[in-house]
Amino acid sequence: MIPVTKPFLPPIQEYNHLLEGIWQREWLTNMGPLASQLEMELKSYLKVKHLLYVTNGTVALQMAIKALDLKGEIITTPFSFVATTSSIVWEGCTPVFVDIDKDSLNIDSAKIEAAITPNTSAILATHVYGNPCDVEKIDKIAKKHNLKVIYDAAHAFGVEINGKSIFEYGDISTCSLHATKLYHSVEGGLVMTKNPDVLKKLASIRNFGISGHDSFSTLGINGKNSEYHAAMGIANLKYIDEIKAKRIALTQHYEEKLKNLKAIRPLWHQESENNGAYFPIVFESEELMLKCKEKLQLAEIGTRRYFYPSLATALPYLDPVAMPITDDISKRVLCLPMYYSLSFEEVNLICRLILRVQNN
Repeated sequence: MIPVTKPFLPPIQEYNHLLEGIWQREWLTNMGPLASQLEMELKSYLKVKHLLYVTNGTVALQMAIKALDLKGEIITTPFSFVATTSSIVWEGCTPVFVDIDKDSLNIDSAKIEAAITPNTSAILATHVYGNPCDVEKIDKIAKKHNLKVIYDAAHAFGVEINGKSIFEYGDISTCSLHATKLYHSVEGGLVMTKNPDVLKKLASIRNFGISGHDSFSTLGINGKNSEYHAAMGIANLKYIDEIKAKRIALTQHYEEKLKNLKAIRPLWHQESENNGAYFPIVFESEELMLKCKEKLQLAEIGTRRYFYPSLATALPYLDPVAMPITDDISKRVLCLPMYYSLSFEEVNLICRLILRVQNN
């Protein structure tokens, strides 16, 4: 069987070595030495000013909304994982959907201003599949209307724009380190900001709002992560460049083999490079996509309709809203297998089966 994704695992002896240290110290959680070490190593690798290691990417989003004191309406995308929208609702705000750009599949920056009302407090945009949003235009809109900007960069680990980390854009950026991601710590997330005051508040929020042995500074949550997860993050970080290189090579191989497929690939930001996080294709029709998906499934090859259906119509706690481009794209998009141990021969098989469906 070929799954749609598979986590990278470091040599077990390297992970065990880190576990032995945990056993000796008997410090299991509450931002122990490994969690602190991982923060420093990630800060250096990603070239960001401030970074916090947290429980997961969803908690990171919730912390971001809370740290910026957001109220009322938050403009967001309907083409993302459910956590992007559910975090807004969870924090007592109202998501206002803006349709996506048909080429990049990110929120259409040209449509954002029309959605702004006196109740709008922020824009929460997703770098879909790691592909950077139109960050410059979104920044201009936010400054013009005095709005905060949060980027859901769950897929964008290691992505840069002209050598600058994608995490340096917006008031706060978040990332997921879930086991399905390009780089992972089994479970985990990151929250990043350039503002030291916001960082201080985020750090307090992560630890129940505690500011001293017997004092509290703000409303908080338990957003800390364990030494065991940090150990996996440290062990995996050693291999991240190798992981990215392999996934980028697989991406290029897919693109070459599927160049005659009746489908398109998301148009990547022209000043950035694909990090190989996912391999999505948008088929000419939903019918062709479903036939290919079924063919692959019969051959025990996993795929994922990521993202389907549109968040603007799928969530029982929100009234459905028509988003024509998202509704169309979400019906035709399919993510093919992508992971470090995937072989080029397996990619060849996947592509042959897809093309066979198209050409029959």
